[in-house]
Amino acid sequence: MKGNLKALLSDTLTPEELKFLYRSYDIVGDIAIIQVPNPLKQHTKAIAKTVMQINKSVKTVLHQVTPVSGDLRLRKLEWIVGDRKTETLHKEYGCFFRIDLAKCYFSPRLSFERMHTAQLVQAGEVVINMFAGVGCYSIIIAKHSKAEKVYSIDINPAAVEYIEENSRLNKVEDRVVPLEGDAKAVVNEKFQNTADRVLMPLPEKAYEYFDCAVFALKPTGGCIHYYDFEHTTKNENPVEKVKVKLSEKLQILNVDFETSSSRVVRTTGPRWYQVVVDVKVRK
Repeated sequence: MKGNLKALLSDTLTPEELKFLYRSYDIVGDIAIIQVPNPLKQHTKAIAKTVMQINKSVKTVLHQVTPVSGDLRLRKLEWIVGDRKTETLHKEYGCFFRIDLAKCYFSPRLSFERMHTAQLVQAGEVVINMFAGVGCYSIIIAKHSKAEKVYSIDINPAAVEYIEENSRLNKVEDRVVPLEGDAKAVVNEKFQNTADRVLMPLPEKAYEYFDCAVFALKPTGGCIHYYDFEHTTKNENPVEKVKVKLSEKLQILNVDFETSSSRVVRTTGPRWYQVVVDVKVRK
């Protein structure tokens, strides 16, 4: 009962209204982000206060009004209760990240992905993060591996400023290199034949930029961590659909490769999945 949002709101919402309640929400630092469907709009403040009641460390609750969209991957957020702010300090695997949620994209739901990727990085590797955000993947890699350099690209100038700040905060500024700009343009200009490993944690753009990621690898090859959204029918496998799509592109590029691992990261909607495929390019 203590942590059950639905149970705690059972005296406020009718049984019919409870059917519309989203049980999950994001907590970033001391800020909770909730989504409230239209039938429950009049109960927004009550829902927010209950979230704070469950999570004593939460000082602010924001309502996500629009989905993440645009090149900067932003969403409209409205303050509901608590401190009026959108900036917070988030901790993850011993690393600290200062984030302004109104200016930069961040998802706490990819925490496992970030650490899992860091554990794959070998000593001396050069890593390119094509969609770095505020630097979470990059900094966790720098903190938990012996990578030589982690080049961290983002088109959002606010995000790049936070990469710089968070690199200093975690004492990895000697290895994490922030770069502002479109990943394709930056890689084509500065980093062809450079990387041992390329990260593509932006499903909306990854397929479009995949050729660029291949050309960023050293002539001896390397690994690409590719993320995508995939929709399936009843009998389809989302991971296999993504692997087929990538295989076709790599064959066109005449690249020797194998998919070393792949899995569903999370479900994002009815029959919609976020998938990661690790592609090992041999030469």
